[in-house]
Amino acid sequence: MSDSTKHISAVRAVPRIADRADGRDNNFNLIRIIAATLVLVAHAYPLSLGGAYGQPFESVLHGLSLGMMCVWAFFAISGFFITRSFDRKPSAKAFLIARGLRLFPALAVVTLISILIAGFVLTQAPPTVFWSEAGEYFIRNMLLFKLQYDLPGVFQNNPYGPAINGSLWSLSYEVTCYVGVLICGVLGLLGHRKIFAGMAIAFLCFYALTAFVDLNPRIETLTTLGLPFLSGMVLYLWRDEIPLSWGVLAVMGALALAAWLTPLFLPVFAVALSYAVFVLGYAQWPALLQYNRLGDYSYGVYIYAFPIQQLVAQSGVTTPAINMAISLPFTLFCAVLSWHLIEAPAMKLRHLNKPPKSTDTKQAAE
Repeated sequence: MSDSTKHISAVRAVPRIADRADGRDNNFNLIRIIAATLVLVAHAYPLSLGGAYGQPFESVLHGLSLGMMCVWAFFAISGFFITRSFDRKPSAKAFLIARGLRLFPALAVVTLISILIAGFVLTQAPPTVFWSEAGEYFIRNMLLFKLQYDLPGVFQNNPYGPAINGSLWSLSYEVTCYVGVLICGVLGLLGHRKIFAGMAIAFLCFYALTAFVDLNPRIETLTTLGLPFLSGMVLYLWRDEIPLSWGVLAVMGALALAAWLTPLFLPVFAVALSYAVFVLGYAQWPALLQYNRLGDYSYGVYIYAFPIQQLVAQSGVTTPAINMAISLPFTLFCAVLSWHLIEAPAMKLRHLNKPPKSTDTKQAAE
């Protein structure tokens, strides 16, 4: 075999994302649960010590905290799988039903539980004052826009303040990104990569503009979170060409390190992190693949951790490590119940309108 033939064989031996994107043998459930747990770890510091303390890595990574890195990882995964979901079943109705069943039943339960515990156990406000705002709290948090974080007389003396579930802030941005995928899908842009590439370049130009122009804070945050989400979309749409390469990941990591002291650090790091998530997500490590037998507990961890950590903080715990140690077991317990009793059964409902002869077995985590 000639050297050129060997080189071609070696290049072809590097798997593309498409080579591993169809099956369920991946590590994304594990990555999600690790990311959700690290959000709990990150939140333990401000919740125990006060909001002025901040989260790990913020001072080193130009304001990028551990919690935000994990949110970026979530958005990159969502960008890939939500795009795949519409691409495989290009129906606006099916898309909206699937997304709604994935997010809102569990959100409704955690919000209702929070209200009941706050109203009957925690609040120091008169019942008439508390319950007069409970309905608005539920509705606004279910709508995910103009969220309401506190209720009368609850967590008023906590180090971080009265927020009951501060983690919900990212869900409204995620839903906005879902709407973006839906619009692209309905307009047929997901099937025209040149047009989509032009839109991606336009987004990057707008992203660069945010560094020089003061915009609405919500638009700035959406743009920041939109970059890893867009990265996930790009990884899906160009899955046949993009390799899963540790060498490429090392180069991207080096570029992020080189950009550390420049304004380019955060966007380069966001793209590098997004790519790293998929190299790790599709790594063929049999021992790690066993985690998929358990289920996807990450969403439950994400939405239950904050109120549980606030309860621990209210008990007088002001040490982040102790807050983590106490909160994590209770959070995992709630997450397991949420998955098996709420989330998984809710997702099965999207199959009710399928034709009787359907044999769809696609991954439920989409």
